Amino acid sequence: MKLLVTGAAGFIGSNYVRHVLANSDDSVRVLDALTYAGNHENLAEFEGDARFEFVHGDICDRDTVRTAVAGCDQVVHFAAESHVDRSLLDPDVFVRTNCGGTNVLCDLAAQSGVERFVHISTDEVYGSIEEGSFVETDALSPRSPYSAAKAGSDLIALAYHETYGLPVVVTRSSNQFGPFQFPEKLIPYFVTTLLEGGRVPLYGDGLNVRDWLFVRDNCAGVDLVRRHGEIGQIYNIGAGNERTNREITDTILAALGKDDSDVEYVEDRKGHDRRYSIDVRKVSALGWAPELTFDAAIDETIGWYVDHVDWWKPLRDRVKNR
Repeated sequence: MKLLVTGAAGFIGSNYVRHVLANSDDSVRVLDALTYAGNHENLAEFEGDARFEFVHGDICDRDTVRTAVAGCDQVVHFAAESHVDRSLLDPDVFVRTNCGGTNVLCDLAAQSGVERFVHISTDEVYGSIEEGSFVETDALSPRSPYSAAKAGSDLIALAYHETYGLPVVVTRSSNQFGPFQFPEKLIPYFVTTLLEGGRVPLYGDGLNVRDWLFVRDNCAGVDLVRRHGEIGQIYNIGAGNERTNREITDTILAALGKDDSDVEYVEDRKGHDRRYSIDVRKVSALGWAPELTFDAAIDETIGWYVDHVDWWKPLRDRVKNR
């Protein structure tokens, strides 16, 4: 089996490639534009592997995508702009990549006759929920340019299934963390900021709730859906690790020997969703369950950033100098 994995020089995609090559005989062709969050070093360990191929290119470019998808049996589509704060400052690029790029990829994948197209999405498309958990059939109510663009890309992919018969399955995962995450997201940003002696910014009252999912567990869930999910269906993937941002902050502070004096309380983000929660019974019925507890996963993650300053410091310096 040959997979085209888009956006795999990023955080989740590179971990997914690692999962596939370690747990199957499948080969992987990566297509990535190497934007600021795409890091070729995330894939350096696979150079020279006969089952791995890297293509530098933009999913919005039809000629590039046509060439990349040729000869591939399946597509796993991670490529997206994904940072909410950045979407508030520059929404155009989010719509271009997440919606326009998905349209190009779906169109050319349908023409090439792939046997499966896995579209990777997020629980943020559902919006905020005060009580209970969203199921896959609930209405979408995105509240940021990022989540709106992802909701649009979901609908584009599903429309290609209905209209053109593209064999689409969609995964919607909760907030992820783990090794190789670009240090702008909450956990790696807070860890690396504290390691550099800075103070971490906590939005509002810090009581916004997210379900935290370790990236390797998510990758296992995505791959299970790729292999056994029902075509045309959506699968939520979450770990049931609901924590407030305040709790996450306190966990990181304690692990690094810091205290509340290292926290800067800042004005809340515009349109900041209060709570995300998704029902995962559907993916669980396929046989998926997270392997690591939250405590074990966060300890491993913090330790990884402590041990890999040479990986994240150049990335932080590059962003500072933009």
